[in-house]
Amino acid sequence: MPNGANQPTGGGEAMNDLYRGSLVRLSAFIPETMTKSILKWDRDSEAQRLANDSPSRMFSEKALKEMDEKREGADHLFRFAIHPLEHDVFIGMVSLWVASWSHAEAWLGILIGEREYWGRGYGSDAVRLAVQYGFLELNLRRISLGLHAFNERAFKSYQKVGFVLEGRERGILMREGARHDGLIMGILREDWMSARGES
Repeated sequence: MPNGANQPTGGGEAMNDLYRGSLVRLSAFIPETMTKSILKWDRDSEAQRLANDSPSRMFSEKALKEMDEKREGADHLFRFAIHPLEHDVFIGMVSLWVASWSHAEAWLGILIGEREYWGRGYGSDAVRLAVQYGFLELNLRRISLGLHAFNERAFKSYQKVGFVLEGRERGILMREGARHDGLIMGILREDWMSARGES
C-alpha cells in the first residue's frame, strides 16, 4: 500500500488519501498567498539552475501574477503546493502537465524552494504523491521528467519513486563554461502498479 491515511468508503474498503504522504501533504496552489516565497526562491540561483535549463532570472511580483493568470483554468496543468506534515509552511511545488490526454502521458516538475528541506526525502515523497495522483486520478499511462545529468541528488530521488533512465541528450546544456547532458526519465503505470503489488 502507498503511504498515506486511509478513508473508509461505502463498501467497507479503504481509499488512499491522494494528498498525504509519509513526510508531506499537497494542497491547492494559491498564487496570492505563495508569491512571496516564490520571489525569494527566484533569488536562489543554485535552485533555479538545478530546476531549469533557461538562464537564471528573477521575476517581479507582477510578472509572476500574470504568468499564474495565464495558467489558471488550464485543463492540462495540475499544480500543488508542498507542505511538510510537521509544519504548516509552503516549501515547494510539484506539477503534472498532461501532454496528451489521448495517449495518457504527462510530464512532471518539482521544486523544493526551502533549502532546509533539501536532501531529506521531502521531494521524493511529493513526487510519489504526484505520480499516485497521475495514475489513480488522471488515469495516465506514463509520466516523464527531464533533469540535468549533474543533478545527482534529483536522479537518486526519482529512482526511489520508480522512474528509470530512458534517454540522454548529449551536451544539451551549458553551465559555467561546460557542456552537460540532459536526462529523460519515465515511469509506466503498469510498472508502478507492479511495484505496489497490484496487477
